[in-house]
Amino acid sequence: MDVSGKMAFGVMGMLPPTSACSGGFQRNDKRQNQTMKSDTKSEARQKSIIHLDMDAFYPAVEVRDHPELKGKPVIVGGGRERGVVSSASYEARKFGVHSAQPMATAMRLCPHGIFLPVRMSRYQEVSRQVFEIFHSFTPLVEPLSIDEAFLDVTGVERLSGPPREIALKIKEKVLDETGLTVSAGVAPSKFVAKIASDMDKPDGLTVVPPDRVREFLDPLPVDKMWGVGKVTQQVLARLGVRTFQDLTQIPVGLLERTLGKHGAAMHRLAMGIDDRVVEPGHETKSIGHEETFARDILDLEEARKEILSLAGRVARRMRREDVRGLTVSLKIKYADFTLITRAVTLTEPVDDSGEIYATACRLLEKTEVGRRPVRLIGVSLSQLSSPDKETQLRLFDDDRASLKRKGLTLALDSICDKFGEKSIQPATLVSKT
Repeated sequence: MDVSGKMAFGVMGMLPPTSACSGGFQRNDKRQNQTMKSDTKSEARQKSIIHLDMDAFYPAVEVRDHPELKGKPVIVGGGRERGVVSSASYEARKFGVHSAQPMATAMRLCPHGIFLPVRMSRYQEVSRQVFEIFHSFTPLVEPLSIDEAFLDVTGVERLSGPPREIALKIKEKVLDETGLTVSAGVAPSKFVAKIASDMDKPDGLTVVPPDRVREFLDPLPVDKMWGVGKVTQQVLARLGVRTFQDLTQIPVGLLERTLGKHGAAMHRLAMGIDDRVVEPGHETKSIGHEETFARDILDLEEARKEILSLAGRVARRMRREDVRGLTVSLKIKYADFTLITRAVTLTEPVDDSGEIYATACRLLEKTEVGRRPVRLIGVSLSQLSSPDKETQLRLFDDDRASLKRKGLTLALDSICDKFGEKSIQPATLVSKT
């Protein structure tokens, strides 16, 4: 069906086909055959970008694996006393629970919630399934995280149909093959597509035609823009800016004097101008794990044990993703919430837990751990690269000990993948279980 010319964007949601939205916009059921009209010649010159964002991914995977949890408030995160919420189901969000919230607060807001630990290896497994589906529609896939990505579908219409139909096909295939829902935003730029995907969650589809971008953006509050937090909102409010349209009417020079170099960029985005391309080569910048403790750590030896555990988890994840890291970082948060980071760049990239642990322990000596109580410890590797197989084999031929250690490591990884991370570990960590 054709949609009224009054409509600035199309949202495929759960409301009845004739439901009206504020501002004269119309929302159609996702099963209806909706067509957005725009200038054909102009559209041919425009990119077609889809932003895909899995709905409450961690809890959704838990519900899929445990159907008895369906319809219940599921909260995934760290320990109940000192941990934070990683993700919450939509049932839990109704009670005010959200990501990055202290777990203690979430329990107070939703005492009857189902609180579960993070199962990162499981989420990564499902994520790989989802991204395989994305790649089946276009090679131009830029992952933003484990559960969201940009897709450039410009020029693939002959094979898969218009961008809106491609988004629908992706949503249907993800649901059929994984049992999970994904929300999509279709637009001529990454910036607008990302905002659009968040307009009708969960299981939504919002389409913004090229000639309706300004009409779509103008009424939105400025906090919908990336990087606009409470402080920036306060600065903009003093300038009388509350919406995207307000922002476009402020002189660029004034924005630059007030907000620095980001002022001009924000002005461009508010006008819907975003020339960034989808980067399929976009790679993970770092891999790490951190632990927030139920009680503060005072003992240096106990801190080393925690680092050993974290180093093992980081190393296994790196080998699973077939990367090695050149820079090792140690993150420490003291009991008073003071946060410090110590890092060192090695001469050769590593993926071995022993090397990561030894390096992190050297960094530990540059902190006040053992003299100040510690709330959190994190270990990560950055400057990631894929190992050169030929170089590795040549090195192993010259070093039988390295070859033997590599074989042992792979065997241990296999056991952990099959029976869980705690199925086999250094003897010094046995007491942690």
